[in-house]
Amino acid sequence: MAVLSDAEIHRALEDLPGWRYERGEIFRQYAFPTFLDAIAFIDRLAESAEAENHHPDLENHYNRVRVALHTWSDDAVTDKDVRLAHEIEALADVGF
Repeated sequence: MAVLSDAEIHRALEDLPGWRYERGEIFRQYAFPTFLDAIAFIDRLAESAEAENHHPDLENHYNRVRVALHTWSDDAVTDKDVRLAHEIEALADVGF
């Protein structure tokens, strides 16, 4: 996996509306109609992340979910994070 430069990260985020880059991670907050919808999203995300063996930081606040990604082994944002962010975007659109 390739560690991305700041410029590469900012270019990659152009294809990921709502995602931001700060303090060594890329992140986004999602809002859902209900608490249960937010939890269902976390469940879908967890399955996908586990399949990739790549685990985001997650925060749930009622109907909102904050997802943050960086590659722990490299202590940096990598292409693996960007790929998972795209998968998460697809999961967030399912059923909403």
